[in-house]
Amino acid sequence: MHFPSMTALRALDAVARLGSVSDAASELNLTPSAISHQLKILENTLGFALTERVGRGIRITYQGERYARDIHQLLASILEAGQRFDGQQVSGRLCISSPPGFSTYWLCLHIAAFQELYPQVELHLISPQAPGDISDQRADIFISYGIGDWPSQHVEQIVKLRYFPVCSPRLANALGGLKSPKELGRWTLLHLFNHSDWRVWLAAANAPGINVHSGIVFSDAHFVQSACIAGQGIAMGDNLVSGEALARGLLIRPFELEIESTSGYYLVVDQLKAERPAVQAFSEWVKAQLSTSAQTLQGGRRTLKA
Repeated sequence: MHFPSMTALRALDAVARLGSVSDAASELNLTPSAISHQLKILENTLGFALTERVGRGIRITYQGERYARDIHQLLASILEAGQRFDGQQVSGRLCISSPPGFSTYWLCLHIAAFQELYPQVELHLISPQAPGDISDQRADIFISYGIGDWPSQHVEQIVKLRYFPVCSPRLANALGGLKSPKELGRWTLLHLFNHSDWRVWLAAANAPGINVHSGIVFSDAHFVQSACIAGQGIAMGDNLVSGEALARGLLIRPFELEIESTSGYYLVVDQLKAERPAVQAFSEWVKAQLSTSAQTLQGGRRTLKA
């Protein structure tokens, strides 16, 4: 499952509060058909029904009502994060350093929402030389990958990562499927930076006979995922990078076993820059957005189909 869109979540919230598609459309400045389309997209993303047909209209299902209540609280949290800076002049240049993987598979899909909240902020997005590098003097705030060891900096974890193997359905079919981790020796392994992720996962899967040093090593998460989707081998995916590709059927998980990584994504800010209104606004926004994404996904997993 990939992260639900903010437009779809707002559509559900409006329909649940106002009781009709037409009223929701009026509030959000959309057409009724656009509201219905957003609800359908959200249902496909979550895997359960949010509405049901009643005569010529619709009503929210029981599961949809429960989900809508959670979404209303989460949307209120995002709004509150922005309102904390009401009365302050949140403007000027804000340069964000973010690893390519995080930027491609999350930040670039949501950054316009921050710009809409703070139109006076001049946004710049750059990539570091390495995922944990915070040496670029141009950056006001870093989204960094690592274990949190950046001395003399304000550090806060924003994403915990879970790892699991992923591959293209085409490759799995071509090789006749994959029944056991011990069969991985006949696959090309795709690595990010080094061999450590595969080494840890194979140990947890009790597959000691696999040559973890075989395969291809990439320097960028986007390269690994592109090669994996193209059927070039089997990669170690995670809950952030691989979510949308799994939801769209571009990748599959051949095994259920997943491991929690000792590394994750952190907000890292120099103490002297941490009090700037634009830095604080972005920090609050990204934490609220990621919290919404994580909780809506968990809500979708917990809820039974209508």
